[in-house]
Amino acid sequence: MQGLARIQQISMNARDLPRAVAFYRDRLGMRHLFDGGPKLSFFDCAGIRLMLAIAEMPEFDHPGSIVYFAVEDIRATHRELAGRGVSFREPPHVVARMPGREIWMAFFDDSEGNLLAITSEAAA
Repeated sequence: MQGLARIQQISMNARDLPRAVAFYRDRLGMRHLFDGGPKLSFFDCAGIRLMLAIAEMPEFDHPGSIVYFAVEDIRATHRELAGRGVSFREPPHVVARMPGREIWMAFFDDSEGNLLAITSEAAA
């Protein structure tokens, strides 16, 4: 067996699934794939599925990991998402400088209280 390499799916908790679906579809502009009954909904992230799910047991009801969405132009994406009602914690800013490039980030919360980010690498 080789080591694990490819992520197929990431799950994010939702408490109000219709509200969460509307946020990811309408505010973030993600492509909705399908619903898996009343407690699951799936989106496409360039070949990785994002599953929004209502926790089936209390021990699974916790904030999700931070999902970092790669974007080409972080300033333009920030303006577009903010225009759709996404509330950012701060504007895009440099988080790391390396020879010849910079890593930019901006954090925001989804409709369910999960922390998300957009990130971009740019020439220094």
